[in-house]
Amino acid sequence: MTQYRIRSARSADVRGIRDLLEPYVQRRILLGKDLVVLYEAVQQFVVAEAPNGTLIGCGALHVMWEDLGEVRTLIVADEWLHHGVGRAIVETLEDNARTLGLTRLFCLTFEVDFFTRRGFTEIGEQVVDPDVYSQLVRSPDEGIAEFLDLAHVKPNTLGNTRMLKTL
Repeated sequence: MTQYRIRSARSADVRGIRDLLEPYVQRRILLGKDLVVLYEAVQQFVVAEAPNGTLIGCGALHVMWEDLGEVRTLIVADEWLHHGVGRAIVETLEDNARTLGLTRLFCLTFEVDFFTRRGFTEIGEQVVDPDVYSQLVRSPDEGIAEFLDLAHVKPNTLGNTRMLKTL
C-alpha cells in the first residue's frame, strides 16, 4: 500500500474520527463519544492520513496527572491493519507525552499483544499513590474512572486489560 502520514488532528477531522470510531462502538469494543466531546478533545488527537486525504487511523493522548497520560481511541481502518499505522500513531503519542513531561502511559485495551510489543505491561489495581488517587477519583472523566478501576465503570471494561508503559 502507499504511504500515509501522521499529523495533529484539526477540527475538520472530527467527523472522520467519529466515522472511524463508530464501527467499534457498534461492536462494543470502544465507548461512543458525542461529537461535542470529540471537538473538545481534538487537540489530544493525531490522525493517520492516506495520500488521498482519507483518515485511516487516529489516537489520542489524554493527560491524567503530572507524570501520567493515557492512550485513548486508538483506531486503524481494517484495510490498513498490519501496515505500521497503529505503531506510528502510538510512537507519535509517546513523543507528545515526552514533550509534555509525562513519564508513564496507561491504556485499557483488548489488543494486549500489540501494546506488549510497544513496551506496555499489564498492571494491577493500584498504580498511583493514595494522595494522587484521592485527587483522580474526583475527576468526572470516565477514562480516569476506568484507570482507577472504579466499580461504576466495570461494565465498560469487561474483557479489557489495563496496561502501563514507563517512557
